[in-house]
Amino acid sequence: MSEASAHALEHHEPVTSTGIPNKKVLMWAFLGSDCMFFGTLISTHLIYRKISATVGGNFLDIRDVFDIELTSFSTFILLASSLFMALAVSAIHKGNLNSTRWMLLGTIVFGAIFLACQVYEFTHFVHAPGNELTLSTYRGEPHVFGSTFYVLTGTHGTHVAIGVFWLLGWLAYSFTGKMSTAHALDVEICGLYWHFVDIVWIIIFPVIYLMEYAM
Repeated sequence: MSEASAHALEHHEPVTSTGIPNKKVLMWAFLGSDCMFFGTLISTHLIYRKISATVGGNFLDIRDVFDIELTSFSTFILLASSLFMALAVSAIHKGNLNSTRWMLLGTIVFGAIFLACQVYEFTHFVHAPGNELTLSTYRGEPHVFGSTFYVLTGTHGTHVAIGVFWLLGWLAYSFTGKMSTAHALDVEICGLYWHFVDIVWIIIFPVIYLMEYAM
């Protein structure tokens, strides 16, 4: 018996011809499609950002709107949450349920902080005095930057929110007395999703935010 098959049997996972559980294969397939989806959103934003720098003489200097300090803080928080998620996966594989709960809680709290920062940030953008950025306007004039920016970052925020609710479900389930190492694969799959969301933000933050300061 191969090492992968032995590991699968130990954690009550179905043995497959590839040695990789079907659930994990499906998650990788989903994340692959999501990569293309986010790639399209990022590319669209960059293309329209370049061709719509001015509209009717209304120069777009998003540096007057962005709060780079806040976004840097929320970026650190989101990346730190990946450490908690990795520790949660490690703990459930070892059968340490108490540690799993605390690490899941840490991931949830940090994810919620990131979402709170994003909500505050969006509110600030919309009401920035003299530099209001809405979904379709900038300084009261039609502009495409807001639509591509909000759709991209809002879609990422939605992914984070889904992850937070998913983790809340596992945290609640851990108190039912039914959670064990048999669920290690499911928690690991949730971790794959969470790490993917973090990786996407690692791309979005420099390309969308920091690039504006270099332009």
